[in-house]
Amino acid sequence: MSDRDPTPGEIAAYIERLTRRLSLDGALTGARWREALSDVPRHLFVPDVAWASPGGSEPPYLVNRKASPAAWWDAVYSDTVLITQYDDGASDLASGGKRPTSSNSAPSLVVEFLESLSVQDGNRVLEVGTGTGWTAGLLSSRLGPDNVATIEIDRTLAAQAAENLKAAGYVPHLVVGDGETGLPDAAPYDRVHITCSVTRIPYAWVEQTRPGGIIVVPCINEFSDGDGHLTRLEVSGDGTATGRFPHAASFMMLRRQRYDPRPLGSYLHHEDDADRTRTTIDPRTIGQAGYGAELGIGAKVPGCQARLREADDGSGEATYWLIETDRGRGAGSWAVVEYVPGHDTYAVDQYGARRLWDEVTGAYQWWRDAGEPGRDRYGVTVTPQGQHIWLDSADNVIGPQTR
Repeated sequence: MSDRDPTPGEIAAYIERLTRRLSLDGALTGARWREALSDVPRHLFVPDVAWASPGGSEPPYLVNRKASPAAWWDAVYSDTVLITQYDDGASDLASGGKRPTSSNSAPSLVVEFLESLSVQDGNRVLEVGTGTGWTAGLLSSRLGPDNVATIEIDRTLAAQAAENLKAAGYVPHLVVGDGETGLPDAAPYDRVHITCSVTRIPYAWVEQTRPGGIIVVPCINEFSDGDGHLTRLEVSGDGTATGRFPHAASFMMLRRQRYDPRPLGSYLHHEDDADRTRTTIDPRTIGQAGYGAELGIGAKVPGCQARLREADDGSGEATYWLIETDRGRGAGSWAVVEYVPGHDTYAVDQYGARRLWDEVTGAYQWWRDAGEPGRDRYGVTVTPQGQHIWLDSADNVIGPQTR
C-alpha cells in the first residue's frame, strides 16, 4: 500500500499487529480489552492530519493521510502519541504550534489505564477528558455506551469526538463542560477514568465515586519537570481515597492546573539582593535522582517547581532552577544553581521569604537517609481538606497537606 487506504483485511492485520505488540510488551493482558481494540479501530479517531510524537529525543513529525497514506496508517497503528490539537485550537494543526493541547494517546498507555480500572460488567464509568473519543469508545465497547459518561471542556473537540464515536457505532453520554467538577447529576460512578494530568486531585471526583470504586488519574508532582505517574485510588466509605503510583504516565494538563509557560528567566527579580553562596552539591544529582526523589522532595517542599536545563552550546554546563509557584509574578522566591564541569563547588543564588535551595537539599538528604525509596513505596490520600503524600503506609505522611 502506498497511495491508497488499506482494505478491511489489511486494517485487521494492522490491528492484530498492534495488539500483539501490546501483549508482548505486557501492556495488554485482558482478552476483553483486546476485543475492544478490534471493535473500536483507532483510525476512526485520528484526523487526516496529525503529529506523531514517538517521545524521547525524536521530535514530533507530521503525518498526512491524503499526501502519504502509508505513513499515516503506520503511525496510527503504532504505539505512538498522535497530537490532534495545538494551543487549544488557535493554531492550524498542519502548521504545528507551541503547546500540544489534545492527542490520541499512545495505545500502550491507554490500555494500561483501562486495565487499571479493573472494570466489571455493568460498571458505570465517568471519563474526564473525551479528547478524540477513542477511550470513550473502548469503554463503550467493554461496558455498553449507556454505562459511559464522558466530559470534554473544548466544544470543538467534543463535537468531533461525537462524530468519531458515531462512526464507530457508539453513542455514550457526552457532555461539554469542566471536567474538574465531574458530572454530579449522574453520580455515583463505579469507576472514574481521567485522561488529563493533575497536580491536585479534585475532591469532586472522590465525592462522585461510590465506596469501593476506583479512580485512575495521571498525576504530575508539582516539583517534577514534566513526568507524571499513573495513580490508582480506591474510595472508602469515609469519603477519602487512597492509592499508589504503579508506573509512569504523563498526559496533557487539566486546563485549570496548567503550568505557566513563561520563560524561566522571567521568574527572577531583585537579583542584586539575592543571597550568593556556593555549594559542594552537584545540582544534577538532585535533578536526575529519579521518580522516588522527585516524589519525596515534592512532598516536603510544596509550592516549588524544579527545572534542570543543560546548556545547548556543548559546554556541559547546566542550570538548576527552583521556582515558587503559588505566588504572583515578581513576588515568589527563587533559587538558581550553576553547574560548571571540572569545578568542586557551584554558585547558588537565592531570593525571597523561602530559601528554596536549602529546602530542596534538606529534603534530598531526607530521601537519602530514608534509603532512597523508589516510586513504588509512595502513596497518596485525598480528603475533603486536600491531599497528602505518604511513604510505605498511609499513616506515615511525609509532607504538609496541599489543596
